[in-house]
Amino acid sequence: MKKNIKPLLTAVFFAAALNAAARAAALKVGDKAPDVTAPLSDDSTFRLSAWLDRAPLVLYFYPKDNTPGCTKEACSLRDDFPSFQGLKATVIGISYDGVASHKKYIAKYKLPFLLASDEDKNVAKAFGVDGLLFAQRATFIVGKDGTVLYINPKVNPKTHSQEVRDFLAASASRPK
Repeated sequence: MKKNIKPLLTAVFFAAALNAAARAAALKVGDKAPDVTAPLSDDSTFRLSAWLDRAPLVLYFYPKDNTPGCTKEACSLRDDFPSFQGLKATVIGISYDGVASHKKYIAKYKLPFLLASDEDKNVAKAFGVDGLLFAQRATFIVGKDGTVLYINPKVNPKTHSQEVRDFLAASASRPK
C-alpha cells in the first residue's frame, strides 16, 4: 500500500506546482492581451488583434460544452445578448472543445455569439487559465487598444452575465 502512495503524492505535488505556475503567469488588468488565434464556430479564425475594432471583447473561458454550469452561463449570456449589443460589446466563448462540438452547442441552445476552439490550449495558456483537462472558468474584457480592462478569475455562472453587463455599462458611462 505504501508503494502506491508515493507516486500519487508526487503526481499531486506536480499538478499543484503546474497550477501555481499557471496562476503566476495570469494576466492583470492594464496588461496587453496576448494576440492569440483560434478556430471559430463559424469556420473563420479568431485573431485578437484583428477583432479589436469590435471591442470591448468579452472573452469568457469555460470548461466544457453541454455541462450544467457552462450551459447556465452560456444561456444567461444569450438571454442578455441584446444588452451586450447595446453596449457595443462582442462576446466570444472559449473552451477546449472542437468546432464541431461548438456548432452543436450553439444550435442546441440558440447561442447568438461565436465560440472559439482551443483544443491545443494555447489561448488558455496565454491568458493564464489553462487546466489539465479543461480551461478554468474566467472572463476577460479587452478594450480597443488591446488592454485588459476587466478580469474575473472566479466566475459564478448564475451571476456572470449581470456582472459583465454592469462593468460594460459603467465603462461606457465614464468620460473618455
